[in-house]
Amino acid sequence: MDALTLYIANKNYSSWSFRPWIALTAFDVPFEEVLIPFDMPAGNPRFAEISPTSKVPALHHGRLRVWESLAIIEYVAELYPEKQFWPEDPGDRAMARAISMEMISGFRGLRNACPMNMRRPRAALDLNADTAKAVADDVKRITTIWREMRERSGGPFLFGAFSAADAMYAPVVNRFDVFDITVDDDARAYMDAMKATPAWQSWETAAKAESWFVPEDEA
Repeated sequence: MDALTLYIANKNYSSWSFRPWIALTAFDVPFEEVLIPFDMPAGNPRFAEISPTSKVPALHHGRLRVWESLAIIEYVAELYPEKQFWPEDPGDRAMARAISMEMISGFRGLRNACPMNMRRPRAALDLNADTAKAVADDVKRITTIWREMRERSGGPFLFGAFSAADAMYAPVVNRFDVFDITVDDDARAYMDAMKATPAWQSWETAAKAESWFVPEDEA
């Protein structure tokens, strides 16, 4: 099999890079990592060389190019079915994909107000009323998803064992943490389980060691 090459951007900031990276790493899939840093505000022209969208992440497998985080995870899951990226039960698998797609299409309030930032000192933002409500609505929906999935599965992750769905929600754990967003004990337990994984800790260590800096209002 041709080697897999995963192109990512800054580990401190790139939430979409984090998702396939933590999935492949957690499931012990061999791949080469190539990091192309953001060159704000114009973006790095090298992105156009590796992806038709001029964005990361992108996966190269021989001559094949796969872009978009969930598409990358799905492709690698099909290459390595024995790794069981998705829950074995068909109903659970359908729900895992549904909440993964919800992450892609939703939660704009949280994304816009609270960008991923592994190095950020923990502190809440002073948000205007409209933005604060949008963030609060997203937090309520996300924590509801976490609680319902973990109640069904028994935890510690959304579907018992770590899955692709957990990878899709990994950046949210950082957002809740560094922006000091108030969550209940169940959500905190899930966040602690995620942050305890070796894959998370490896990414976080590398992110905090990076020298690149992007102002918070640009990240």
